[in-house]
Amino acid sequence: MITWALLAVLVVSALLYSRWRHSYWSSRGVPTAPGSIPFLGHTLKLFSQKKYRWLTIDEMYRNHGGSLYCGLYEMHIPNLLIGDPDLVKAVLIKDFDHFADRRTFEATNPKDKVLNEMLTNATGDHWKGIRSVLSTSFTSGRMKGMFPLVEAKAEGLVDYFHRQLEKDPVVRMKHSFGMYTMEVISSCAFGLETNSFEENGIFPKKAIEMFKISPMMMVKIIIFMTAPKLLKLLNIQLSHENFHFFSDVVIETMKQRQAGGKRGDFLDIMLETREDQDEKTDKKKPKYPLSDEVSHSIFSLLFIVFHPEEQERLREELKKIIEEHGTLTYQGIMEAKYLDGCISVFVFFLDRLPGTDVVIAKGDVVSIPVWSLHHDQRYWPEPEKFDPTRFFPENKDRIVSGTYLPFGLGPRNCIAMRFALMEAKLALARTVLEFELRCAPGHEELEFSLVPGIMRPKDDVFVTLTPVAKE
Repeated sequence: MITWALLAVLVVSALLYSRWRHSYWSSRGVPTAPGSIPFLGHTLKLFSQKKYRWLTIDEMYRNHGGSLYCGLYEMHIPNLLIGDPDLVKAVLIKDFDHFADRRTFEATNPKDKVLNEMLTNATGDHWKGIRSVLSTSFTSGRMKGMFPLVEAKAEGLVDYFHRQLEKDPVVRMKHSFGMYTMEVISSCAFGLETNSFEENGIFPKKAIEMFKISPMMMVKIIIFMTAPKLLKLLNIQLSHENFHFFSDVVIETMKQRQAGGKRGDFLDIMLETREDQDEKTDKKKPKYPLSDEVSHSIFSLLFIVFHPEEQERLREELKKIIEEHGTLTYQGIMEAKYLDGCISVFVFFLDRLPGTDVVIAKGDVVSIPVWSLHHDQRYWPEPEKFDPTRFFPENKDRIVSGTYLPFGLGPRNCIAMRFALMEAKLALARTVLEFELRCAPGHEELEFSLVPGIMRPKDDVFVTLTPVAKE
C-alpha cells in the first residue's frame, strides 16, 4: 500500500512539475498555442507523421497569435514563435548581440568532433572567429573566379540529361540536381572530382547513404531538438559514418594540394589563409586558426516548372544575354532579373535563442515561421502564384522588410548566399536553354517528406524534358 501511495505521489508531483513548466509563457502574458500535453508539450504536433511541420507552425501563426508572437513547448523547452516583421528584424539585426547563437550542442563523441567546427553549430566568439575567416572566401571577386568551375558542372548536368533521355524522356530532378550539387561543392570547395554523373560512382553512393533519414537518425534528431543535454550525456554519435569518408578524402586532398598546383577554389583560399596565419608572430596570430577539420554543407535546388509561358520568357532573357555577351557570363547570370525572380525560392523555418514587454530569458528559443511569412497575403498578394516579377529590382521596394528570408537576415545570414545563387542560376539557365520542361504525366501534385528539417519532396520530382530546337 505504501509503495502504491508513493508511486501516486511521484506521478502527481511529476504532472504538477510538467504543468508548472508549461505555464512558462502564460505566466508572462504570452498567448500559448493549444494542444500541449504533459511532459511532451507540442512535440508530437511538431513531429507529426500526418501533417507537415510548417503547416502546424502556420496554424499557430494564423490562429494563436504567432503573427505577432505566441508560445509553444518542445518537451519542457520554451519556444517563442515571432511573426511580426519588426520583431524579426529586432532579433536578427538590431538586438543581434543578444540573439546571436542558434540552437546548438557541444558534440562529445570523438567521431563528431568536426561538427563543433561547423559554422552553423559554432557559438559566441568562436562563431565570430570562424565567420571572419570564411567571409573572405565568398566575395563577388572570388565567386567570379570560381564561375568557370561551376559552369563546367552545369554543362555536365546538361550532358547527363541528354544521356538519360536516350533511356526515358522522364527525368528525376531531385536525384539529378543532387548529383549536380555534389559535383559543384566537391569541386569548388575541396578540389575533388567525384564523377557523380557516371554510373556506379562511389561518391554519390556514399552521399545518398549519408543523407537518408533512418528511424534511428530520426530519434537522434528529436533528442537533439528537444533534449540536447541528453545527447551529450549519452555520448550519442550524431554524424553518419560516411561523413568521415568524405572528411578523410578531403584531408588527403589538402596534403596533395600543399605539394603544388592550384585551382582557385575554396580549398586554395583556405590553405592560403592558413599560410598567412602561420607566418604571423605568436603575438599577432589570430585566435581562430584554420585546422584540418572539414566542415561541409550541401544545399539542394529543386524546381519544377508548371508555367510554360514563364519558362519561355526566361529562355528569351537568357538568349538575349548570350547575344550580348557571347555566352553566359558571371555578370550576365547574376544580373538577369527574370532568372533571379525564378530562383527566389522560399524556405520555411529559422530558429534563434523588441516594442513588447515580454522578457526573453537566456536560453529561451526564439523561432521565426519563415514559410508563414512568405505565404501571408498581407505582405504577398496571391502568395501561391508563381510570379517572378515580384522580385524584379523595380518591385523590391514593395517587399516589406523582415518578410523575405530565404537566406536568413542580419550578421548570421547564409555566408554562402552568393555562391548558392550562382550555382542555382547556372543550373537553371543551362537546363532551360537546352530543354523544355513539363510535369511528367501522373506527377502533377508534389508530395513533401514528413521528415523534419529541409522541405523536400517525399520521393522525387519527375519532369519530362524535350530538347529545344536549335536556331
